[in-house]
Amino acid sequence: MNIVLILAFLFFIGSVIGWGIEVFYRRLFSPVDGVKKWVNPGFLVGPYLPLYGFGLCMLYLLASLEKYGGIENVVLEKIVLFAVMAVFMTLIEFIAGEIFIRGLKVELWDYSDEWGNIKGIICPKFSFFWAILGALYYFLVHPRILTALNWLSENLAFSFFIGFFFGVFVLDFCYSVHIVAKIRRFAEEYEIVVKYDELKEHINNSRRLLREKQKFIFAFATEIPFTEHLRQYAVKVRDRIRNSEQKDTK
Repeated sequence: MNIVLILAFLFFIGSVIGWGIEVFYRRLFSPVDGVKKWVNPGFLVGPYLPLYGFGLCMLYLLASLEKYGGIENVVLEKIVLFAVMAVFMTLIEFIAGEIFIRGLKVELWDYSDEWGNIKGIICPKFSFFWAILGALYYFLVHPRILTALNWLSENLAFSFFIGFFFGVFVLDFCYSVHIVAKIRRFAEEYEIVVKYDELKEHINNSRRLLREKQKFIFAFATEIPFTEHLRQYAVKVRDRIRNSEQKDTK
């Protein structure tokens, strides 16, 4: 089968499943302002996370190259494979974090409280989780991925749905980039980095009458102009930074 179609299929599967993983992880283990909530992760509107899509493609390629490793000890071979998977997944995470923080002034996640973190983007704890995820993928998912690819090769009509997914994905991406571009302008003006989930929560707090499902899907839909929300949020962040600096000087 064409490698482009394979990677497109894996990106589709990985993005959707990864979104589901993040939704439940944030609901169960990552409370917002001390409260466990359903949060739509990432900067896109729809139910997909490109980071996991790229990650699944990477895991598939690494697992497929296993036979070229040249390590005779099976256990050692698997340990090295999972370590390499963790390194590459951490690298993808770091690149994505750098692009958003440095280029777009937007922070999608924050590991600054974790031991050994680098710029709050990556840390040993989550690199270890990537290694575990790589092992789970290898033993539980990869064999089924191969079966799914065989099925896809015999049912190429399904590629229509993959194309439909990418069509919606591109529209969503363009819309979200437009939102992020506005955020970037304000972030540069106020010389701050915007915590994306915190901004969503700030907007949600100003529209309590909306149902939780509406807040979950339409994070930036509000009667107040979006730019006004950004001004309020920027002032709030600058006040918080100023108060923190004053405490440090005492």
